[in-house]
Amino acid sequence: MLCWKALFSFLLSVIILACAGGGAVVTVTEVSDLSGTLKKLDLKRDDLEKIQEIKKTLITKDKDPETSALTDILQKSTSFTVTEYLARYPDAREAISDYKVGGYDVLSIIVYEEKDLSRESVRVTAEGYITFPLIGRIRVADLTTTEIEKQIAKMLAEKEYLLDAHVSVMVVKYEGRKFSALGAIFNPGQYPLQARERVLDGISKAGGLASMRQSGGREEPQSQEGMIIRTLNQGKASEIKIVITFDLQGLLKGRDQNANILLAEKDVIYIPSADFFYIIGEVKNPGSYAFTKKDITIVEAISMAGGFTHIAARNRTRIVRVDKGKEKIYDVNMDAITRSGKMIQALPIKPNDLIVVPESFF
Repeated sequence: MLCWKALFSFLLSVIILACAGGGAVVTVTEVSDLSGTLKKLDLKRDDLEKIQEIKKTLITKDKDPETSALTDILQKSTSFTVTEYLARYPDAREAISDYKVGGYDVLSIIVYEEKDLSRESVRVTAEGYITFPLIGRIRVADLTTTEIEKQIAKMLAEKEYLLDAHVSVMVVKYEGRKFSALGAIFNPGQYPLQARERVLDGISKAGGLASMRQSGGREEPQSQEGMIIRTLNQGKASEIKIVITFDLQGLLKGRDQNANILLAEKDVIYIPSADFFYIIGEVKNPGSYAFTKKDITIVEAISMAGGFTHIAARNRTRIVRVDKGKEKIYDVNMDAITRSGKMIQALPIKPNDLIVVPESFF
């Protein structure tokens, strides 16, 4: 009898080790009725009510017109990191470094030793022209100030007014080129683009990040990533939009100055609101948590919530996720990850994930 008990105990230990060592760490189930499925997850009434509140918050966010429009653009546009963008478009470093005059800009034009020809405030028309003494109408749109200087000097020489004119042109008011700053920006809107302005200049001009303004005596969470929606081949049949993503925290904290690229006309600086995930059930501090870094695993997420309670069903931890419009439930064997050296298989958490930790029955 004792022999059979010993054999049974041995076989049971082998089965447990096999499950922990080689069994599935994560299984995925696609569900058609998420609400019905959630009711079967051994959750308390309070937790089910919290889930409904979270869903309402996400639905409201999705219905925001600005967010919906930007999401549509982001989904349809090719995305690059800053490094990938500069490698794909190497001319971008120089192509947008010199400002090109646009309609409504105001210029200061000085012809040295010819005071009567100099003008302090010359506004460019909507069509891109200015009127200059002795010359008449000149098209200056899409020209740099250096090119305008040469053009004026050349036309004065051709008309035999001044054979070797020294001309200086400066933009004194920028109105022709615009960029936009949207999202978690203190003063979202459209702003004039000046010469050699970069991403940090644009964020500063829009009042900085909304999350950098203290609310209720504490600093609000900030997004980990920023984006630039850029229009290429403007006005041509081949015009397209691309998305350039950058490490927002790295840029703000001086770790990634490569992200501080030059802005171009019609750029949209988009700073998403901080991403959150949610934890309910048997953890010490259930609630919503902001992404403090770009990549967070299920193990780190549970740790951020203070860890499991003593009655948590650790190995029935579940992640409820909407992936490409489909609702899925990920069953996670936490012991297989933490106790059996499978940290590499710790599932990454995504924005808006709901982590559910039910109560153990015994």
